[in-house]
Amino acid sequence: MKGKTIVATGATSGIGEAAVLELAGLGARIVIVARDEARAQATMRKLEAKAPKLGHRMHLADLSSMADTRKVGAAIAASEPRIDVLINNAGALFSERRVTPEGLELTFALNHMAYFVLTEALRDNLVASTPARIVSTSSTAHQGASLDFDDLQSAKAYGGLKVYGRSKLANILFTRELARRLAGTGVTANCLHPGVVATRFGQSSGGFAGLVIPFLRPFLRVAGEGSRHDHLPRLLAGGRQHDRRVFRQAQDRRAVRGRARRCRRQEAVGGERDARRRAIPKGARDRLAALRLRLRRAVAPGHLERCGKVRLAERGQRRAGPALPAPGIV
Repeated sequence: MKGKTIVATGATSGIGEAAVLELAGLGARIVIVARDEARAQATMRKLEAKAPKLGHRMHLADLSSMADTRKVGAAIAASEPRIDVLINNAGALFSERRVTPEGLELTFALNHMAYFVLTEALRDNLVASTPARIVSTSSTAHQGASLDFDDLQSAKAYGGLKVYGRSKLANILFTRELARRLAGTGVTANCLHPGVVATRFGQSSGGFAGLVIPFLRPFLRVAGEGSRHDHLPRLLAGGRQHDRRVFRQAQDRRAVRGRARRCRRQEAVGGERDARRRAIPKGARDRLAALRLRLRRAVAPGHLERCGKVRLAERGQRRAGPALPAPGIV
């Protein structure tokens, strides 16, 4: 990552901050976009301590405002002629419906529209810096969600988790279409599910989620300890071109658990079979094997095959049900 410039949103805490600090440690120059100046300054100090004299920069903007997002996008595009990676990570969940001054529902504006507007503002810089990459943080909360194009602002019915899931689905659909449009330019687009991590996420949610999340936080992983963003630096540094792919933290865990279950099952079955074989005296085992061989040789050629075909035919008839009489026959 040495000499590369990375623009990141949502990088002043949690998984975003953990990712940019690790990337800076690999030699990348970090440009962060933040709303809170105090937290941005704190992150800048950490970046300077981790990787000094690389020229890290920060920009202040409220990404729930499309005007602010366009403005900061133009400022970054003007000051950073080369952008190797854009990380769209800012997001939030709100239990109650809120509307921005521009008339957008807040979750939709911050979690999805900001990704779209900032990416478009920096698109020319990314194309000019190929090979480049756009990475957007999504979530498995998108599963089961659907988009109502007649009510994208959730004015008819609002539920915090439901609207959050819709915004994450929008991230994935945006990434897929973006990858299609950028095909052949040398810019790849990916999104990922970071897993459930103890961060500031949900602190300003309000309502039921705002009450429950603080109680769950002690049981969650700490950012930088097993979240998918731990693998993000390796993904970027490896230069692998994964277009239109959704990375999930749970994917690897399920695969490992599945392999472990299969191994345990095979070991159990194999152990029982070996135990049964050991229980038979060796001479009896030899006689049994010889008897099996004679039986196989005694069977007429093609007999087993014919038996198998008859069984398959009978099974097919049972599934199809009783045969219907031919027309005209009573």
